[in-house]
Amino acid sequence: MTLMLQAAPAGSGSGPAPVGADTEMRDLLLGAIPALRAFAFSLTYDLDRSDDLVQDTLVRAWINAASFRRGTNLTAWLFTILRNLFYSEQRKRKREVEDADGVHAGRLTSLPEQEVRMEMAQFQSALNQLPAAQREALVLVGAQSFTYEEAAAICGVAVGTIKSRVSRARVRLIEVLGMEGTDDIGPDAQTRAALDGG
Repeated sequence: MTLMLQAAPAGSGSGPAPVGADTEMRDLLLGAIPALRAFAFSLTYDLDRSDDLVQDTLVRAWINAASFRRGTNLTAWLFTILRNLFYSEQRKRKREVEDADGVHAGRLTSLPEQEVRMEMAQFQSALNQLPAAQREALVLVGAQSFTYEEAAAICGVAVGTIKSRVSRARVRLIEVLGMEGTDDIGPDAQTRAALDGG
């Protein structure tokens, strides 16, 4: 994804840059793109839609740069914008046909070529089975390394709600993946046996 974020030079025909949209803000926004893309993809599971969502988020953040308080968590602010845009888009898409049985999605995937890909596909399938709120909380805390407090602020819910969603999501993933507990997460049994010398 290529994005041009530039403060308009003085005297240019495009008008002045928004208040707060300076070189530092541009650099901060550009640095946040990988995390934004990962979060957007976790919501949409569509590369094109997620890139569009990131683009819209960055444009909105650029235009509203004055509302960001310097010294606070920029990534959390951007995730909140992205999340709000996503849910606004979801409300607009209610009339679209859903792929409930996964037929269309099944045609878009390719067969795994190695064990790691198969495990990742199993994990993604299990993650897709989680309710959206649990999946979102787990991605924010587990994959994006936000604190529970930051994730709660992004989602607009209480910290206890985020903790509950993450806990329920982890339990459900363990069930769906056929694991006995969190000790099963990580290397497979053969690798663990080799590492343990047995």
